Amino acid sequence: MIKVVITGAENVGKSTLMNALVGARVSEVESLPGTTKGTIKRYFGKLRIPKGMKNPLGGADEFVLVDTAGLFDPRMELRGKVLSEERFKELIREIASADIVIHMVDATVGLHRGMEKLHHLLKMRYGKPIIVVVNKVDLVPRERVEELRGLIKKRLGQDAIPLSLVTFEGFNELLERIAYMAQYSRGGA
Repeated sequence: MIKVVITGAENVGKSTLMNALVGARVSEVESLPGTTKGTIKRYFGKLRIPKGMKNPLGGADEFVLVDTAGLFDPRMELRGKVLSEERFKELIREIASADIVIHMVDATVGLHRGMEKLHHLLKMRYGKPIIVVVNKVDLVPRERVEELRGLIKKRLGQDAIPLSLVTFEGFNELLERIAYMAQYSRGGA
């Protein structure tokens, strides 16, 4: 069983992504920040592969998908933590126990410093495979998306997947990256 945790600042689209991956409404989605208060875990079953796309895992692995509360208020760069210290630590433990972390960045807001620090902590201290996605790319000009991807490459050392959960741009690439990371996390390829 592979545990995939979705994390990011408030209102970045974590619950919408979870619903898209599961193929059902399992997480509440609202335009108000802070809708998800803790974690929502769902047995994901086999990786849901779109028609016409070859399953990179051969359908062998099963997943538990975890939607987390937003860790930071994207409008407050310095003191943007939105949870109590106890709740924040609980979420960090949940994220640190993941096999794969999906770090979501809102294209309309940018990379939050708190999430940048968490990304480095997960990568360096815990050795977590992390997939970075820039969500809501349908809401900003393409130049903004590329500028943000360049910043992420520079500050996080990773290529970010441009994603829209409205048009589903980048969704297949995300599924492929999850499949690749799943193979990596179990000692394969």
